[in-house]
Amino acid sequence: MKHLKWLWLSLLVIILDQASKYWAEHVLQYEIIEILPIFDFSLAHNPGAAFGFLGGLGGVQHVFFISLAVLVSIVLVFMMVKKMKSHERHLAVAFSLIIGGAIGNAIDRVVYQYVVDFIHFFYRGWHYPHFNIADIAIFIGAALMISEAFDKPFLNSSESE
Repeated sequence: MKHLKWLWLSLLVIILDQASKYWAEHVLQYEIIEILPIFDFSLAHNPGAAFGFLGGLGGVQHVFFISLAVLVSIVLVFMMVKKMKSHERHLAVAFSLIIGGAIGNAIDRVVYQYVVDFIHFFYRGWHYPHFNIADIAIFIGAALMISEAFDKPFLNSSESE
């Protein structure tokens, strides 16, 4: 139960994500805001998953992705409550970021039937797919999880001797 205190981070991600998407829907609908020659804020609607994957399935993907976000969030909360040891703070932060990002994008799917993306990097003819705050939180959470996976053998090496 100790790690549930980190769910404030999930709530913060959801609030920042939804507020930024509200702004994007109302401001970027009419303009593109250039930040750097390789970076802008421009509105994109993504009916699929990452990079538009499965976007052309006629709506079936929404039920799948909403269900997946809810299931992943439930599993991660369960792991925070039942499986996580008290010293695993970084993992609790990672799970909280993933939960916030997953729920943030799921809210879009319920409300709009697509995910609102607006952060855009490009260079000459190359364009990285648009993304949002929820995607950033999921990415950082996954990176923290991977980091924890690689750190454990080194941190626990003295125990195995």
